[in-house]
Amino acid sequence: MARTATKNTAKSSHKKSRARRKSSAKRGGRRWSKHVTETSDALDLKGGVFKLRDPKTIAASLKRSAERSHRRKTNPYRSALSMLTFYINRAGKNLPASRKKVLNQAKDELKTQFGKD
Repeated sequence: MARTATKNTAKSSHKKSRARRKSSAKRGGRRWSKHVTETSDALDLKGGVFKLRDPKTIAASLKRSAERSHRRKTNPYRSALSMLTFYINRAGKNLPASRKKVLNQAKDELKTQFGKD
């Protein structure tokens, strides 16, 4: 009897994991962050801003976008900082240490440019 119960439990958990995979594929799977960026009350960013190499330039672009954007719900500093953090978090382990360093320096520069020392 104990064997039968174990087999049934294994089958039911297998079905649940398959169901989860199907539902995520219907929603778009791995591209949800692109959807969030395009449709939420995010900033209207200049293209390629996160590929820039200079932290001051990245911070200046984010500041300019935050101040001009009509899609944000909070103050410009918080919007710019949250967009930068969102990008860093979504890149995760795929973000090289050198890029992460530049983007974290951009956070500090953003704080300086907004006078939040």
